[in-house]
Amino acid sequence: MGQPRVPEAEFIEMFEQFGPADTAVRLQMTERQVYRRRAAIEARTGQQIPTPDNGGKHRTRSNIKHDARQHFRVSDGVVLVGSDAHYWPDIITPAHRAFVRFAKMLKPAAIIMNGDVFDGASVSRHPSIGWEHKPSVIQEIDACTDRLAEIEKAAPKAEKFWALGNHDARFESRLANVAPEYARLHGVHLKDHFPGWQPCWAVWLNDDVVVKHRWKGGIHAVHGNTVNSGKTMVTGHLHSLKVSPWTDYTGTRWGVDTGTLAAPFGEQFIDYTEDSPVNWRPGFVVLTFHEGELLDPETVRVRDDTSVVFRGKVWPIS
Repeated sequence: MGQPRVPEAEFIEMFEQFGPADTAVRLQMTERQVYRRRAAIEARTGQQIPTPDNGGKHRTRSNIKHDARQHFRVSDGVVLVGSDAHYWPDIITPAHRAFVRFAKMLKPAAIIMNGDVFDGASVSRHPSIGWEHKPSVIQEIDACTDRLAEIEKAAPKAEKFWALGNHDARFESRLANVAPEYARLHGVHLKDHFPGWQPCWAVWLNDDVVVKHRWKGGIHAVHGNTVNSGKTMVTGHLHSLKVSPWTDYTGTRWGVDTGTLAAPFGEQFIDYTEDSPVNWRPGFVVLTFHEGELLDPETVRVRDDTSVVFRGKVWPIS
């Protein structure tokens, strides 16, 4: 999609008034194109173009760091959470296709990619097993760009967050260890390549729901997360796609595992799992809020290559 020829002054005025998502819709552009044009104008003029503060929904991009806690308030609406996509080139899984469909269908207020969007196979700390094929870093970055663009197109008005995962961290960790002199140079940080997504360690929804890639470990992690934190905790990392409620004097809260947007026996995993059975379920999570209260978290589980299960019904996917 090419960028429309909009005068620079008009673009700046629109961005400052409406923010990136609405500007993209009004100009029939992707959010990535909007951010790129803003960056180009800022680089040429040396002047910052701020994002409007609409009740805390939008933030100034220059103040966002990947080690930050992001806050997002939602009264009535849906937050869609997917994780552990481990995107590789030329692999588009049923879970990803379903995620795109639900992003378009549910019109979420926010979309959270809860870690490990980037796999980092060629920069892994684990040694190679034989001579298996691994995509290069640029091939993985391109794959992530393509898949995230499909999500952005499906839900252009949704606020978009990316909670850093341990695989995502490989991108910067490798550079920090072998080339520390490049610190703070544009391009060496993963977030530099995905300006449409707000990077962070965790997203706090209405102050009582915490979405982050991981905390506790083991098969009972989601239970331990919510019991020990005192919050509803939505995590990825374990690929297990499940909801574990916990009730005490404070009420009911949930531990949630967001599963994986990858295929459990995909090329990314087949060698280091040695083709062993894994307790992984592809899918994602729908968080629905009513008057600021989180209702029961719901899973969307991949049934087969052409359908998912959601709310007791089989839903076809394209």
